[in-house]
Amino acid sequence: MSIRPRLLAVASATALALSLAACAGSPGGSPSDDADEGYVTPGKLTIATGETAYYPYVIDDAPESGEGFEAAVAYAVAEKLGFDDADVVWVRTSFESAIAPGPKDFDFNIQQYTITDDRKQAVDFSSPYYQASQAVVAIEGGKADGVDSIAGLKDLLLGAMAGSTSATTIDEAIAPNTPPLLFDSNELAVAALQANQIDALVLDLPTAYYATGVYIENSFIIGELPTAGVPDEWGLLLPKDSPLTAKVTAALDELREDGTLAEITDKWLGSGQGVPLLK
Repeated sequence: MSIRPRLLAVASATALALSLAACAGSPGGSPSDDADEGYVTPGKLTIATGETAYYPYVIDDAPESGEGFEAAVAYAVAEKLGFDDADVVWVRTSFESAIAPGPKDFDFNIQQYTITDDRKQAVDFSSPYYQASQAVVAIEGGKADGVDSIAGLKDLLLGAMAGSTSATTIDEAIAPNTPPLLFDSNELAVAALQANQIDALVLDLPTAYYATGVYIENSFIIGELPTAGVPDEWGLLLPKDSPLTAKVTAALDELREDGTLAEITDKWLGSGQGVPLLK
């Protein structure tokens, strides 16, 4: 064989290898590292959750296990985007810092963020992955014991996490006679309820079920509140104008259409029966 044909063969093989490399990024493997893909780290999917993540959203504060409602949703989205589990990187943020304007250290954040027009001024949202209702939790034998209506809630000192849909629901669905006490986290609000600093606490219904069943002794759910203000639809939160927003939304939409999202919801949040709707 002459030198020229051998050079042509090597060139052809090199071109084929480059072509195959360009195709990497199909489902089940890491995406190609085009500069405009918008990932925090090329070849990795960086997902944020709370500084402490709680059941039923994350089991044992270990999102990397994939156990818990939001952990399972996150890994299902990652798979749709073409990432293996090993290519998912978890980081932690506070609730408020993630919705504040400015650069982010994550590709998306999953932390029960309600989609609102005000928040859309600073961040992007995917399509919804869950629609939550709000519920009122109280201590047995306390001032709220025996209350069974919105009117009965008006004279109570209520509490909720600041900036949350729970706080908005108190104002718009209950309009209490005394302004509610607002806390930097649900944990602080729970501690206030346990210390009798508030009469009742408003939480989303899945959290209310877990709180009354596991970590707030002698507590019960008074009832579910009617929807107030914007619907409490949770979306994946992304940096403002992220090039990934459309991709992440498409992944969630596929999970909804193929039934995967419903399966995950039923597995982790399937205990939502038997609570009266307050009127």
